[in-house]
Amino acid sequence: MIRVGVVGAGGWANSSHLPALAALEEFDVTAVATTDQAGADRAAAAHGVRHAFADVGELAAHPDVDLVVVSVKTPGHAAVIRAALAAGKHVVSEWPLGVDADEARELTEAAVAAGVVHAVVLQGHHSPSARFVADLLAEGRIGTLESVALVAEGAPFGGNRIWPDLVFSLDPSAGTNVLTIMAGHFLAALERVAGPLTEVSARLPRLHDRVLVTGTERIVPNATPGHVLLHGLLASGATASVVVHGGNASTQDAFLLKLVGSEGTLTATPAQPGTFIHWGDWNIRIGDDVLAVPDTCRTVPDSVRSGPPANIAALYQEVARALAEARQPYPGFDTALRHHRLLAAVERSAAEGTAQRVA
Repeated sequence: MIRVGVVGAGGWANSSHLPALAALEEFDVTAVATTDQAGADRAAAAHGVRHAFADVGELAAHPDVDLVVVSVKTPGHAAVIRAALAAGKHVVSEWPLGVDADEARELTEAAVAAGVVHAVVLQGHHSPSARFVADLLAEGRIGTLESVALVAEGAPFGGNRIWPDLVFSLDPSAGTNVLTIMAGHFLAALERVAGPLTEVSARLPRLHDRVLVTGTERIVPNATPGHVLLHGLLASGATASVVVHGGNASTQDAFLLKLVGSEGTLTATPAQPGTFIHWGDWNIRIGDDVLAVPDTCRTVPDSVRSGPPANIAALYQEVARALAEARQPYPGFDTALRHHRLLAAVERSAAEGTAQRVA
């Protein structure tokens, strides 16, 4: 049994990590931490957890914790990861790993030096739909892949309004915006299907230098992009075109993925309205044929609902296998670092107006 301490249990983890872990017999959530003791106590009571902490170091050092889950805002990732590594504990971190590629490199090097298992939550890597489409491409169902196009919605980032709890994201140093969060996850899903990008040309338009805080009359400065426009080349030689448009409206169409091959075209759209490409199931077509994702692509218990809990549960299954087999899980911090470098190449291209190789 792998004993887990969840840091940030009162937020995103409440609807994703904790349900995923509860469904897997390999794991036992033994501790939770939030920013205050009362909140930690409430989270522990809600999920039947024995230990509750307001101090991350205490959770990481506790003997009943083998694995630390990092589910706090991006600027807080490094401190939690370092506390876990100092205690010799395995780590699962939400994406982004750090606020930028430099911090991601430092954390990756520290995790390798600590000799622990480390994984990052890029949900698209464990999406049954993404796995199925990758298999279809590998089987040659549309011939040789020639081009990929993705149009995706990036709200709640990038509009002329911002939720009060996301005001911090308007500062680029927070590492939380339409590029790092939305395009970051979307590009990871695209690469899971079609292979890695090796060269990018990009623009990062910012249409709103000042934005309204929703529900207030407060206007705050914004230094982050509102949209991501990207053209690139994949390792296979295929071209890629990606548009991630921010805004204020609730998510509607979410995404359209089109894969054009020498012998056919595959399209994918959300099976559930308003779900991002890395969250839920896809409607998949090749020409006029509708293709169902086979059960073999799904590994988690039926009790885990489709979407983030299911894809995150699949990651935890990979972590459990990695621990049993004395290897690193996929995707690990090294994959996260490579992905941070992809986003850094996007930023350089937008700043310099030139194509950039992806390291």
